[in-house]
Amino acid sequence: MAWDLVLSQLHYIISEESKHGTFVGRIAQDLGLEISEINSRMLRIVSRDEREYFQVNLQNGILFVNNIIDREEICPKITVCILHLEIIVDKPVQIYHVDVEIEDINDNYPVFSAKEYSIVIAESRVAESKFPLEGAVDEDVGTNSIRAYQLSSNEVFAIEIRKDKHLSESVELILKKPLDRENKPFYNLTLTAVDGGKPKLSGTTQLLITVQDANDNAPTFHESVYEVTLLENSLKGSLVTKVIAIDPDEGDNGKVTYEFSSQVPPQEKSTFKIDPETGEIKVIGEVNFEKNNYFDIRIDATDKGQNPMTGHCKILISIIDVNDNPPEITVTSLSVPVAEDSPVGSTVAIIRIQDTDSGFNGKVTCFIAGKVPFKLNPTLREYYALTVEGLLDREIASAYEVEIFARDGGSPALSVTQTINVEISDVNDNAPSFAQLSDTIFITENNPPGSHIYTVSATDSDINQNSFITYSLIEGFIEGIPVSSYLSISPESGKIFALLSFDQELIHFFQCNIKASDAGLPPLSGKLTLNVFIVDVNDNAPALFPQFYNFDSQVTEMVSRSAKIGHPVTKIKAIDADSGYNAFLAYGLKDPTEKTPFGIVQHTGEIIVTRRILESDRDEYKLLILVKDHGDPVLSSTVTITVVLVETIQDITVEQNQKGIEFEDGSNTNIYLIMAICIISVIFLLTLIVYTAIRWHQYSVELKELKQSNLASSLAGSWTKSMQRHYSLWLNGISSKNDLILFTPNVSQPPVNDNSSIQQGFGTGPPGQILQKQLLGSA
Repeated sequence: MAWDLVLSQLHYIISEESKHGTFVGRIAQDLGLEISEINSRMLRIVSRDEREYFQVNLQNGILFVNNIIDREEICPKITVCILHLEIIVDKPVQIYHVDVEIEDINDNYPVFSAKEYSIVIAESRVAESKFPLEGAVDEDVGTNSIRAYQLSSNEVFAIEIRKDKHLSESVELILKKPLDRENKPFYNLTLTAVDGGKPKLSGTTQLLITVQDANDNAPTFHESVYEVTLLENSLKGSLVTKVIAIDPDEGDNGKVTYEFSSQVPPQEKSTFKIDPETGEIKVIGEVNFEKNNYFDIRIDATDKGQNPMTGHCKILISIIDVNDNPPEITVTSLSVPVAEDSPVGSTVAIIRIQDTDSGFNGKVTCFIAGKVPFKLNPTLREYYALTVEGLLDREIASAYEVEIFARDGGSPALSVTQTINVEISDVNDNAPSFAQLSDTIFITENNPPGSHIYTVSATDSDINQNSFITYSLIEGFIEGIPVSSYLSISPESGKIFALLSFDQELIHFFQCNIKASDAGLPPLSGKLTLNVFIVDVNDNAPALFPQFYNFDSQVTEMVSRSAKIGHPVTKIKAIDADSGYNAFLAYGLKDPTEKTPFGIVQHTGEIIVTRRILESDRDEYKLLILVKDHGDPVLSSTVTITVVLVETIQDITVEQNQKGIEFEDGSNTNIYLIMAICIISVIFLLTLIVYTAIRWHQYSVELKELKQSNLASSLAGSWTKSMQRHYSLWLNGISSKNDLILFTPNVSQPPVNDNSSIQQGFGTGPPGQILQKQLLGSA
């Protein structure tokens, strides 16, 4: 979730003492927010002093007064009173700064500290003498504050207001004419303070002036205004300054005592004290620049005459700020966890960093300690935005401790640190992965259906639902049949089960693809290629080939008694549907103890004459041939071969004719095969001769054309070109397939006598039958 920080500022003005519900402004409209947004985005008001003076109507977006505001309470002695509000909304986080200015209303009367003041003035005072008075106090400001003083009508006294360079007002009573105690010893005047409000408000006090005789010199200070500076946090007993007043009178009339004027408020009297005899002003309370950085203290010096006279001065104390307040770090808004795919610049938190000191002591610099993928960006006033600075990866770091360091510019500098724990939430950015891209398994054929054959396992570095993996088969086909017809997989465990019993003779290998998908949004997946080999089991006995031989049946062969050792009688060809060692066959006689002139080659199945045939050998032998494989357990088949011994080839032919149509069919088949071979050979030779003649004719024509051109040099070039074309024809042509196979029967022939060689080679006797079986076996 990306947050954008929008900075803006609004300024509203309301009058103090406004009632609850008073309209302040259409804040939602002024900030550009939709009315429907302020609820969903949790609009809230944050005030510095945490007092809820204002609220927002979430139905119409209007800012209204929640509590009655007394400007004099929250902004004493401040001309312009402004409340600073922060309007914060979430999703995304936005902060707006709103200032509400509280206008003063004329709701306070000017007030004097006493209803009457007693003033003693010696008759010896000359005209234009001035006597300071305690002015009235009006808590209102601006035009609503005190604007004038009025004195009741008289001819002796007048009121004058004097301002110093600090714009501090002093009210003084001016003697316009010399006094005559004998003529009028007492004056009762009314002093009225009037403000500038509408309507104007006023306050009064009585000036009770007594005219005294004698002691006609009042103490006089060296300076009418003392300006001093004082460090805040000064220790109790620290000397602020010393005032000195001189009275030219003698005796008790010239002895002076010092005291704070009655105009000095109690707070200042609890902070400072003055020694009545020496005039030293010392610290007795807490001096805090942040609470009060300026003091205006009035001092009275009074002599001890019978009719005491008083002199006046003013002390202006400026407090110098000391760096005694460290910065303060406040997290006003924090949105965690942060998604690991958050773009750079996304806002994580809004942080307020402030220092109540002033000047360089309150100027704060802040930064993030350590190397983390976050950054502090200053916004408005004391606010900073903690934003994403680099790429986040929960699989590398699932949480960060962001340590924020703030330091002011004082000397010595004060600093503070705060740690924000930022958790990183997972995003589905890692696909499930297998340990390898492909794997190989072996399944023994004839397995029971539903048997467990393999378990796949994938890993996902994400967490929670993003790492919950389910397995499935990617649909494919095995010889046109869906792979799901052969296998099934458990989605949760990854166990693969065989749905049927495999037959290695039908299928010995296939591939299937396993898909591992997580539960994220969107889901990610990985693939595993599974190579499945079906392991052969010796479940097939040897079978006779060609197929018109049947095991457990009898076959009759004839051999001349004159056959030599090694003469082939016949050949048995068997096949085994199994593979590997299970299909490796061995031939042998089942009863090898019987003494016969025949034997069988173990690996070829060829029956041959193993010794010279004797006259004593009987005319017929039954050979029980056993064919077995090398499986475990061993499987075998048997066939019975009857070998008949005859005297001559003609006898063999006659015997074969007596066997009927079956033998004739075999002989005719042999003749047809030989005729076909001869015809194909003749066609091939004729084609080769015709092709050679055509090529020679083309060569003769080219050579004749070259001679006619009489260009000896071109003759060589044409010859070369012709040969190149001839060469190219043979190289670039498509090689012909060897579709014709010539069989040369390796048959030992008996000695040639009479017409027996033809009978042995292609006749109907036993040699012809041997040739037929060899041709079929070779095919």
